[in-house]
Amino acid sequence: MSEETPEFRKEEVKKQGGIANKLTMVQNFATALTSRGLKNDKTTKPVKQLRVLSCFGNQNLGGVLPPCEHLKESSTPGKHFCGGCGCGDRKGTWLVAEGDEYSKLDYPKLACPLQMPGFTNYKKSEPDEATSPITRRYYIENMSIKDIEIVSVTVHGVPPPPPKKEEPPPTESSSETPTT
Repeated sequence: MSEETPEFRKEEVKKQGGIANKLTMVQNFATALTSRGLKNDKTTKPVKQLRVLSCFGNQNLGGVLPPCEHLKESSTPGKHFCGGCGCGDRKGTWLVAEGDEYSKLDYPKLACPLQMPGFTNYKKSEPDEATSPITRRYYIENMSIKDIEIVSVTVHGVPPPPPKKEEPPPTESSSETPTT
């Protein structure tokens, strides 16, 4: 990327009309839930780093990538949600959660309305996206791995099951007859 600060273009979410849009939302939600599985599977660290860049940018790290224009602040302080996908503002739609809680960006399969890097429906940028003003997608695609790896994310694994209670060894007063 060039040394000067690039100008980024605005991107509209392409929505289908009425019922088709609702069906797409339901399908994307079902795919995400299913990908979580019975064990609360989560995505990998590199994928979550790309998702955080796609949503939040890297200006907080001294970079030039602004947050997505569809990123919305929640009514709950410190929380954010996607204003482009139609999921709304509630605990299950917050992009990043606290501690071991499951957040939207943790789902193994997750669609982005702008088809950004890190998401299941990611679409590689078109040649015209490199023309100023550039797209955020094109910028992320051309970032160095080192600049992506510095994005701090928390990826908690599935908690281990509680230890099984061990059966106490049989005592001599046991009614079992020893076999020899």
